[in-house]
Amino acid sequence: MVFDNLLNPVLGPLLKLPILWTIVLLSFLISLIISLITKYTTNQNLMKQLKEEQKELQKEVKELRNKPEEMMKVNKKVMETNMKYMSQSMKSMLFTFIPIIIIFGWMSSHLAFAPILPGEDFTTSVVFEEGANGEIELSVPDGFNIQGDAIKDVKDGEVKWILNGEEGEYLLEYVFNGNKYNKEILITTEMEYREPVKSIKDGNINKIEVGYKKNIVLNLFGWKLGWLGSYIIFSLIFSIVLRKVIKVY
Repeated sequence: MVFDNLLNPVLGPLLKLPILWTIVLLSFLISLIISLITKYTTNQNLMKQLKEEQKELQKEVKELRNKPEEMMKVNKKVMETNMKYMSQSMKSMLFTFIPIIIIFGWMSSHLAFAPILPGEDFTTSVVFEEGANGEIELSVPDGFNIQGDAIKDVKDGEVKWILNGEEGEYLLEYVFNGNKYNKEILITTEMEYREPVKSIKDGNINKIEVGYKKNIVLNLFGWKLGWLGSYIIFSLIFSIVLRKVIKVY
């Protein structure tokens, strides 16, 4: 990732924590930054006034349920007030949008999958374009073991191998129909990995995949959440609390 060198010194130490705590801390920090930027880049007096107007108008709408014509007029005022509030809110987004996207990119490249550990079995597979056939060979560097044959026939549009290796960064080579394809592999005890999927689409091979295991951060009654779903839950909680504490409207 382009911004790794910039963000790793600041956020990298969080990767040494259990992933749940990493997500909790990042959710809190991002929510705090957004709340503070919102507070000091918007007219909070106006935002408070608009919030109060929204509540009053919503009460009127409920009271006018049996008077459609009057309710329509109040609904129009509700929409106007909402637009004014959103217009104010957009000011803070101008300051937060790009930094948050950069941080999300960093989180995705470090927290979405568990790393491949030294000696741990993992899979790599090649998905072929429709109609491809023949044999494909997987060539691995020293320090790697292939379970089974390195050369396999293309069947049902996909070929898969089970591998394991020593700690380090490697380049796997796939040879098919005289063409060579490469895929980076990182084996480490750190919270780091390489892109799981490499798109090819050259008429022979569609993509090369590495079978990383997805990180499960929260398991709520069988509902398994990765980093993004967990982040959304924690950030909503922190945002609600922080906005009340520092009085952001």
